[in-house]
Amino acid sequence: MKIISDNGRFDTFRTLLQMLEKMGAENADEVKMLEGHIEHLKAEITSLQHQKEEIDRDAMFHFKGPMLDALLIVCRQTRDKDEEVVMSKLKEEVEELEKDLRLQTEMNGIIVENCKIKTLFRSEGKWIRQVCVSLQCSHMVFQVDFQVSETKEGPTSEKKVIGLNVVLDSDDLQNCSGFLSRVEESLDLLLLFRTLRNFSDRCDERSRTFQHLQEKFPSVVSLPGGCRSEVMSLRHPELPGCVVFIHWAVDIFTEGTVAPKINLLTKISEKALELFPSQPVDGAAEAFQSLLRILGPEAAVECVLRSVSLSQGDNVWGEKQLKQS
Repeated sequence: MKIISDNGRFDTFRTLLQMLEKMGAENADEVKMLEGHIEHLKAEITSLQHQKEEIDRDAMFHFKGPMLDALLIVCRQTRDKDEEVVMSKLKEEVEELEKDLRLQTEMNGIIVENCKIKTLFRSEGKWIRQVCVSLQCSHMVFQVDFQVSETKEGPTSEKKVIGLNVVLDSDDLQNCSGFLSRVEESLDLLLLFRTLRNFSDRCDERSRTFQHLQEKFPSVVSLPGGCRSEVMSLRHPELPGCVVFIHWAVDIFTEGTVAPKINLLTKISEKALELFPSQPVDGAAEAFQSLLRILGPEAAVECVLRSVSLSQGDNVWGEKQLKQS
């Protein structure tokens, strides 16, 4: 009986040894895996530290005066300056910059929504930076990405644009690929901003005219695509078979010239044509172009509106309806 008991104990002990060996092997694998994770995290921390140093150097390069002093304090690279004094001067400088930005916005009509600057290359005396700017001009939103090369020789430095890409979100600018290609090839940022501002002004002028005429002739004028669309339709209630369309486009030519292109189109049913056999409508478009040259866009379109409404004012139709009722 004692021999059997000793054998049982031996088997149990051997089983425990095997379990410990197995657990040790599993733990060793887990330790190796954890060590690999630790090394990976160390490499990631080192990379992030390098990125932070790059960002700090870029920020300190772009700024000076109170802004640089504040950055040095935030980055804990100096303790020689009074933090309250530095922050007070920084607040004054920021307020002055905001004032300048508002003034620039009022002058050029372009609002800077966001701006990001990233250093792509740096060597002794030379930097290349990527600038991404999100802008808005009236209802037009666009983004400009460009690269700036700066070379410093002694006390002087030279900056120039070496790459340009323009992304437009506006549907109004679908037909200006030629102009955009020229701007991206010539790297002419001034031409880009001046042309887009001019284009935006012409579109706003069209929108104001359409809205004004719709308010003045509500029973005749309709804007299927809203006041910012290119088309205005004119339809008199007493002439259901006659529709006149004003198509007012704004074209941007390759050289940056902006010009309106306004055409009159007619849609008249055969039944309506029978009512006016002696009055041909084939020359309406040519006559409208003559009005444009003499009167200008708004006055020419209003002249057509008065002809369509058969009155000197749109309210005549409403007064007639009131008398009949």
